[in-house]
Amino acid sequence: MKIFSILLLVLFFTAACTKNENNLGKDIIDPNALLNGITTDTFELYTYSIIEDSTETKNASNVLLGSYIDPKFGKVAASIYTELRLPGLSPNFGDPSLIVIDSFMLALEYVGYYGDLTPQTFEVFELSDSIENASDVKYYQFSTLATHNTNWVANGQGTISPDPINDAVVAGAEVDPQLRIHLDTNRAWDFINEATANSATFASNAAFQDFFKGLKITTNTPSQTSGKGAILYMDLNNNPASKMTIYFKLDGVSKTYDFTINSNCADFTHVEHDQQNTPVAALLADTTLGQKSFVAQANKLRAMVKIPGLDQLPSNIIIHRADLSLPVQFQTGYRYKPGSRVTAASKLAATDVYYTSLGIAGLYSDVTKQYDLDLRAYLQSLVNGKLENTGIVISPLFFRNSAERIVFNGVETTNKKKPKLIVTYTTY
Repeated sequence: MKIFSILLLVLFFTAACTKNENNLGKDIIDPNALLNGITTDTFELYTYSIIEDSTETKNASNVLLGSYIDPKFGKVAASIYTELRLPGLSPNFGDPSLIVIDSFMLALEYVGYYGDLTPQTFEVFELSDSIENASDVKYYQFSTLATHNTNWVANGQGTISPDPINDAVVAGAEVDPQLRIHLDTNRAWDFINEATANSATFASNAAFQDFFKGLKITTNTPSQTSGKGAILYMDLNNNPASKMTIYFKLDGVSKTYDFTINSNCADFTHVEHDQQNTPVAALLADTTLGQKSFVAQANKLRAMVKIPGLDQLPSNIIIHRADLSLPVQFQTGYRYKPGSRVTAASKLAATDVYYTSLGIAGLYSDVTKQYDLDLRAYLQSLVNGKLENTGIVISPLFFRNSAERIVFNGVETTNKKKPKLIVTYTTY
């Protein structure tokens, strides 16, 4: 089922969105002025999962890199496509005959991770196609660009144990945690020789990006097993530590030259999901299994909750409370933790193509192991006839720039806690 982008809340990370404004519940009478409310919790819930096939990932607040194999969801793998820019125009590297290159380094600043921090093998390729930075050009989780065949990673230096927790040491000084990939110094010579022979290439960023279109950064870890690996969250837009640096000596004097990665550079994340022969694949093939458990997964799956009984609510009522609880399957300490929040969206009419944000953030509780959503305004708009009862889509808050996944209990779960809607209202 094709789901278009949904406007989700934005908290530090940016979620994928297609904006569609509404005024849900604007005419609610003050429920605090009403007494003797009727409370019911007998609504029947139908739960299942739907596929999101077009998540825009261009220029998100962070990008994803790495892979892991989830026992329930299968393999997730993410690659970065990014431009680089000059820190200044017309650099003078000096006489190439006096240059000794010490190292060539790609650094990417961590902002988090999801999974297990086991070794991964990183690869870096030069793009042969440009990334279009125009606002009307979109890149999605399935988008790719052509690359040259040569892996830029220095021989034997590609396998790294990611460490997003501890500070790195650069030139004897501690810096914020970052992934540092050693590149082949022959590729550094390509830039120095070009600057020396064709200065026009470095006279503008446009000319430079025509010469060097950017990088694809990916992983290739065939030995990865179930429960191992992680998706790393990288900051390319807001941190000067994310860059590509030539470390060299000119006539014995140590120097550096940076190629910057910043908010002026276009980037996007490519994400692949291999769910073959997994419990999630069975759930997608048979939606009735969602009555036992249903799921949501960043960049791939959204959870659907349908409540037909809401159509039977009287039209002459004021909603005091409408609390939807969605218990999850999660043991404290397990590596695949539910995110701190989910968002809710709905089609305001059955004929709508887009889902519209309901302006609801469901908060996760480590104590109760569930998300709690306040649907009062949504239900009031339903009974007032301002929208149709098409179901509620539940998504991880950071849908386009995380690897979070959630397993919800269905109403037929064998676990103790089941999803439930409790509504309190007063007639008038």
